[in-house]
Amino acid sequence: MLARMMSNFSPLTQLQSEMNRLMEDFFEDMPQTRPYAASYPAMNVWEDGESGWIECELPGLTLEDIEVLVSGSDVTVKGNRKIGEQQGASYHRRERSQGEFVRSLTLPWEIDAEKVAATFRDGVLSIQLPKAEAAKPKKVKVASA
Repeated sequence: MLARMMSNFSPLTQLQSEMNRLMEDFFEDMPQTRPYAASYPAMNVWEDGESGWIECELPGLTLEDIEVLVSGSDVTVKGNRKIGEQQGASYHRRERSQGEFVRSLTLPWEIDAEKVAATFRDGVLSIQLPKAEAAKPKKVKVASA
């Protein structure tokens, strides 16, 4: 009986699948509607004991397009990605997004803002975030009782 009831819903599930496919195709050419749009730029974040590191992929940007802000344990990468419009062109697909972006992270330690260094090479932004002295581990001498 359950199999017969489920077969009665088969046309509805097929309709739902087709509607999902149509909606995906319709919005496919709109970069701002993609789920990963909020996580631009792509980042790797790690630490090596004395410092934290962030690497961001920012292809096509220049130094003038990028801004890095540090406060406490927060790091913000801001920028503006400009893509030239082709006058009189009829686009068949537009996947490259443009405009302003902001990506902020809160690290689990205080950053020594005076020693932060950032370099930009071949479309990759590398940021070294030295830990503040208060955030570094301290060796404690153990005395006998």
